[in-house]
Amino acid sequence: MKRTINNLMGFTMGATDGEIGKVTDFYFDDRTWTIRYLVVETGNWLSNRKVLISPKALLQCDWENETFPVNLTKEQIEKSPDIDTDQPVSRQQEMELYTHYSWTNYWGGGLWAGGMGTTGMMMPTLPVPIEEAVKNSKDTTDAEINGDPHLRSAKSIQGYSINALDDTIGDVEDFLVDDSNWIIQFMVVDTGNWFPGKKVIISPYWIREINWATSEVTVNASVEQVKNSPEYDAAKHLTTEYEANLQNYYGRFISHK
Repeated sequence: MKRTINNLMGFTMGATDGEIGKVTDFYFDDRTWTIRYLVVETGNWLSNRKVLISPKALLQCDWENETFPVNLTKEQIEKSPDIDTDQPVSRQQEMELYTHYSWTNYWGGGLWAGGMGTTGMMMPTLPVPIEEAVKNSKDTTDAEINGDPHLRSAKSIQGYSINALDDTIGDVEDFLVDDSNWIIQFMVVDTGNWFPGKKVIISPYWIREINWATSEVTVNASVEQVKNSPEYDAAKHLTTEYEANLQNYYGRFISHK
């Protein structure tokens, strides 16, 4: 099922022996659009320290009670590497996390660097062992100095300007993530005064360019094409039929080859 990131903020995370804290953010890989970590504020039991938890640790989520149970103990979390989530996270720190928790695969490989494929479209990748991902990465040196350049905060990207090929269409309001694989499927666009009364969603596959320096996302479509896309109703769950219609609509003028 597709769930909005905003609705998942504030979920309680529970260890096998007690509550850990509240989810305050999600970090994703900008090459795969896969959630790599849930950021959890631990509260008083761990001096309000923030910790990074991989979706690999999640058990069956309790959606009704807004709880993320994990297969970890509070002691494991207390003894985890202390990472300042307000600073860029380095590859070495990620390796320490994966070693501490015995997480095996890392969503860090990529068919493209910096966010775009050879066709100008977003491309998915497969998980690889953490050591292999770090060894093969061209960004390893920079990641050790300045933090992993592909690790992005979902919260920080909300508000980014969304541009069509010929004009601005709105701002990033939210994300829709698939709870079966934790891949971000769509960005929810607040069209504001551009398309009054209409919501639209944009797949990473339809993005032409992301300028992280200027906080701008460019969609490989015109304003009119986005405006005429199937309307998104935030009050309803996405149906298979709606997604098929949306994919078919954009497939008329956006090539994935």
